[in-house]
Amino acid sequence: MFWPMLAVALGFLGIAVLGVLGIKVSLETRRLGRQVAHTTRRIQEAAEELERAATDLARTGETLR
Repeated sequence: MFWPMLAVALGFLGIAVLGVLGIKVSLETRRLGRQVAHTTRRIQEAAEELERAATDLARTGETLR
C-alpha cells in the first residue's frame, strides 16, 4: 500500500511543480510583452525625431560635411 500512495503523492507533486512553472512562464511572458511594447514606442519616437531632423535639414539645403 505504501508504493501506490507514494506514486500518487509524487504524481501530485509533479503536477504542482508544473503548475508553478507555468505561472512563472506566464508572468515572464507578460513582462517581456510590456518591454517589447515600450521599446517599440521608443524606437518609433526616435524614428519620428530623425524624420523631422532630416526634413529640417533638407529644407535648409545644408549638407553634413
